[in-house]
Amino acid sequence: MDIVNIVIDAVKNMTIWSVIDILVVSYIFYKGYMLISETRAFQLVKGLLLILILIPVSSILHLTMLNWILQRTITIGVLSIVIIFQPEIRRVLEQIGRTAFNEVHIMENEEKMEEIINHVVTAVDNLSKTKTGAIIIIEQKTKMEEIMNTGTKIDAAISPDLLENIFVVNTPLHDGAAIIRNDRLAAAGCFLPLTTNYDINKKLGTRHRAAIGISENSDALVVIVSEETGIISLAVNGKLTRNYTKEKLKDILIRINVTRFSKNNPLNEKVKAWRKREKK
Repeated sequence: MDIVNIVIDAVKNMTIWSVIDILVVSYIFYKGYMLISETRAFQLVKGLLLILILIPVSSILHLTMLNWILQRTITIGVLSIVIIFQPEIRRVLEQIGRTAFNEVHIMENEEKMEEIINHVVTAVDNLSKTKTGAIIIIEQKTKMEEIMNTGTKIDAAISPDLLENIFVVNTPLHDGAAIIRNDRLAAAGCFLPLTTNYDINKKLGTRHRAAIGISENSDALVVIVSEETGIISLAVNGKLTRNYTKEKLKDILIRINVTRFSKNNPLNEKVKAWRKREKK
């Protein structure tokens, strides 16, 4: 009965600010869950929640030693999360920052955007036909200065010929990624972080793992051409989709760029809806 009375008193004393407080906290927990639900950290969080449940249970049952061990585990566990899952925490904070501080679209002029995408798609299609491996990154809101510093900065007008020439085998810049910023080719020969996701297809090589890795740590659009098969792939938000044709790739790149910063059409929902249609 005491619990019932406490709940009744809390409801009676509730104000509009209490409701707002509950809604804000609920939203934060929901967004936190969505951000980590597909990462390795999610499994650790479930383990910590189980420990939090067992601590009061062990105290009620007078399991002194178990209670002591569980409390020390929680203390160490919080520090372990920060150390072990630093990449995931960084990615979550970057996603929160991109959501909280909406920047101007990198290519406001849709005609210019379509022109750049046409150049990229044409180059990728030609590279695919000759089975020339390539990674082309289209920078979005997350700036990639650190990645550019690992390669050679170029700052050149984009053309299919230029992109194709970069990835010709045995040329100085072929074994790395090319980065497009706004309507310019900003850098080439850049080294990318490999994904830490161990659930991806074991047949995928280093090029695809690097593409997934950079898409996990940024909101970039990453186009990949396989050196072994010539298959065209696209990595977005840590997800890889494959077997693109020239028309199919152009269509999805334009649709993502046009709708990316629409308040009513978040990128995640757009990509998920598109992927569902592709599977049908």
